[in-house]
Amino acid sequence: MILKIQNLSCRRGDRLLFENLDFQIQSGELLFIEGHNGCGKTTLLKTLVTLRRPDAGVVLWDKQSIFKLADEYRQNLVWLGHYNGLKGDLTALENLRIASVLNGIDASEEALWDALKTIGLYGFEDLPTTVLSQGQKRRAALSYLLLTKAPLWILDEPFSALDVRAVDMLQAIIAGHVEQGGMVILTTHQEVPLTSGQVKRLKLAA
Repeated sequence: MILKIQNLSCRRGDRLLFENLDFQIQSGELLFIEGHNGCGKTTLLKTLVTLRRPDAGVVLWDKQSIFKLADEYRQNLVWLGHYNGLKGDLTALENLRIASVLNGIDASEEALWDALKTIGLYGFEDLPTTVLSQGQKRRAALSYLLLTKAPLWILDEPFSALDVRAVDMLQAIIAGHVEQGGMVILTTHQEVPLTSGQVKRLKLAA
């Protein structure tokens, strides 16, 4: 599996964020997207998950346009943006259960509980997520990574609001995914020592 980007350009209003980007990522690789605030990192990631279209260029998943593949492509990826995507009136367990069902994952109740325990939410699984701290909410959103079989993870600042222990845990989860042939594209303001598989970097100019 290969995600290939060719001659990609994106604008925000009248401002050109980046142009003529060329890169690719395949099984067993992790790609860091680097750059200052406002350089277009989130815009690029949203383009790669089909939330917006580029102003020029193409994004190919195994030689086919991701926009033509549509849902067929999206079934192969996990997207985590700045927002956790949780329903505040539901518990972490309920949020995880719904996310699994919507994405066609046949997860047992034991698997759901185990995922939340592993991610560090033991004792908070049945509380409405609206009462959780920002770090706990982030853990609740990240617990889905322990259940998904999607090969491509696209993560925008996934370490945000996490304490040191949770950062270490997420590093291990990401590294394990890459070691098993998965692909990860992420942005982060933190330097994280992810050395499993092939680590690549792409820096966007400010």
